[in-house]
Amino acid sequence: MARGDYDLHMEGGVSCPLGEEELFAVMDLVLHEEGVSRPCMVSLSVVSDDRMRELNGEWRGQDRCTDVLSLECERPDDPDLAPGEPCELGDVVLAPAYIARQAEGFGTTPADECRLLLVHGMLHLLGYDHLEEAEAQLMEGREDELLALLGTDHALDHVTLTRHREGEGA
Repeated sequence: MARGDYDLHMEGGVSCPLGEEELFAVMDLVLHEEGVSRPCMVSLSVVSDDRMRELNGEWRGQDRCTDVLSLECERPDDPDLAPGEPCELGDVVLAPAYIARQAEGFGTTPADECRLLLVHGMLHLLGYDHLEEAEAQLMEGREDELLALLGTDHALDHVTLTRHREGEGA
């Protein structure tokens, strides 16, 4: 499987606890493990809390900051895509300052939380959701499996109730 085609946007003055190569490796892992063989394009933005609040208001009608947003464009299995045509999967937006504060509350590190939320955002682009209990359990289980495959010493032994069960993110 070919690596995805990623476009990384870092807002000025914002830093991410994961480097560019690790961000891309996490996205590659999700695409590979989900069996995506079609070339996919994903835009990843790392933004301030203020910018995330604006985006969350614009796209979800929520006037507050959140940790991750996923904006789906196309699905890799879309029958309207020609064979071999790249899929514009969508956009994932991360707010690392918000993620760092959230990590403290969950007893994880900002890097661990960022990995989880990037996996979470990518799964949303691939059609996973957590609106219904059964969907949430499926998505949480998949997050656990993918995080284990990353081979890091992450502190997330189990994604206990995805951070978005209450509808705050993605």
